[in-house]
Amino acid sequence: MKRVLVSDAMAPEVAEILGNTPGIKVDVKTGLAPDELKAVIRDYDALIVRSATKVTAEVIEAAGKLSAIGRAGAGVDNIDIPAASKRGIVVMNTPGGNTVTTAEHAIAMMVSLARKIPQATASMKAGRWEKSKFLGNEYSNKTLGIIGLGRVGSVVADRAIGLKMNVIAHDPFIAPEVAEQMGVTMVSLDELYANSDFITVHTPLSPETRDLVGAAAFARMKKGVFLIHCARGGIVNEQALCDALQAGKVAGAAIDVFEEEPTPNRTLIGLDNVICTPHLGASTDEAQTNVAIAIANQIAAYFATGEIKGAVNFPSVSADVMAVIRPYLDLAEKLGAFQVQLLTGALQEVTIEYSGEILNHNVAPITVSLVKGLLDPILTETVNYINAPVIARERGIKIIEVKSTETKDYTNMIALTVKTPKEISRTAGAVFGRKDLRIVRVNEFSVEIVPEGYMLAVSNDDLPGVIGNLGTTLGDNRVNIARLHLSRDAQTKRALVVLNTDSPVASDVLDKLRKLPHVVSVTPIKM
Repeated sequence: MKRVLVSDAMAPEVAEILGNTPGIKVDVKTGLAPDELKAVIRDYDALIVRSATKVTAEVIEAAGKLSAIGRAGAGVDNIDIPAASKRGIVVMNTPGGNTVTTAEHAIAMMVSLARKIPQATASMKAGRWEKSKFLGNEYSNKTLGIIGLGRVGSVVADRAIGLKMNVIAHDPFIAPEVAEQMGVTMVSLDELYANSDFITVHTPLSPETRDLVGAAAFARMKKGVFLIHCARGGIVNEQALCDALQAGKVAGAAIDVFEEEPTPNRTLIGLDNVICTPHLGASTDEAQTNVAIAIANQIAAYFATGEIKGAVNFPSVSADVMAVIRPYLDLAEKLGAFQVQLLTGALQEVTIEYSGEILNHNVAPITVSLVKGLLDPILTETVNYINAPVIARERGIKIIEVKSTETKDYTNMIALTVKTPKEISRTAGAVFGRKDLRIVRVNEFSVEIVPEGYMLAVSNDDLPGVIGNLGTTLGDNRVNIARLHLSRDAQTKRALVVLNTDSPVASDVLDKLRKLPHVVSVTPIKM
């Protein structure tokens, strides 16, 4: 039974969906203090949060069996993702569930800011009629600069074009031709600052975007610009914004997110030309229901079928794609595990070459599976699909992917080259039919090895009697041979014998095998 903790208030559909999923028990405990969360988290396999719960490294460290964290919403800055990844915990979010809601809020904030609607409302509620005081600004035919043209930014662009605005944007990850199809002109950040009448921010918060809009940025903006900030607190430097507002460089600001929430910055929100909301971008009934249903289904699918969807620290794989690539995930893991047990020296560089029909799919999960296979046999710590890339980076192992269109001997093949300080070793694997896994090359030897169970890889001189001596020695020591594969290399006059045995071979028997005539090396392998 998998136990799931919901620690923030959210739509009731979360508990309903998970509670009705066989094999899952769900508990809803909201408002937990950090120490309370650390005390109870050890009992749970998954944690579902919104923005209130802070999933710190300390919380993750206290989790005994946690394997998944679900964020009902897009932002994951309240979750320590590096700490989660290192512990092998998949972190999922629901970036599409509140896209429209967040974009609509930004548009609403822009319109309200331009027409001073909140200030006029407050004036009237105070019993005043100050029509001349709240002279507004049109947004039709004005230029809107969008920083970040992702999911939310593209919806903002669509709505702004409908308001007859000229839309420009800066996003290094969006191709100009894609933006052009939206009716948006891509520009540099400096051009955006210099030409925008309104600027709206829609980038994620990261080390690269923290304080992105600061004093230097405000200095490059047009005098009288309006700023809308409904992304993540910390992207806009609040002190720099406050200075620019008070100096008249920025005519007004609409702010939904803050560096600290709830914000203590009374100076900023107290300015007459600032309108603000308490992080309401995703706060509509529809959006909260959407993200609740989405994250509940993602967690349920993860435990039921292993499907990983919406993960921020692992390549997402749908159930349909998983059915296709599952044999290649298994092959890659076995290929890595087989090869690393043949090696001497620390791993330095791993090159993975893909060829064939598998290139029609995203091979990133297969690469992760292969790295897991390489690391698992040589480490005492638990290695899984989430933390394998993290461990590889920490150990300085360089991972290189190569996609080859060259016709190979097999329809779909994965070739692996591994460098250590002492050697360079090459293996390759293929899937026969739908699910029969084979290792088809070991260095210079062409083979068809079934990678399973207990195995012995024997390097020997290609001379008569070696195979017989191997079989006799194993038989005398009550080790049954399940399979035997032999490959020979005429140039080196060496042979490779790979045996599958029904049981592990004891160390004293291995010593006997190594002392046999013309045997160069004997390596036990466990798959």
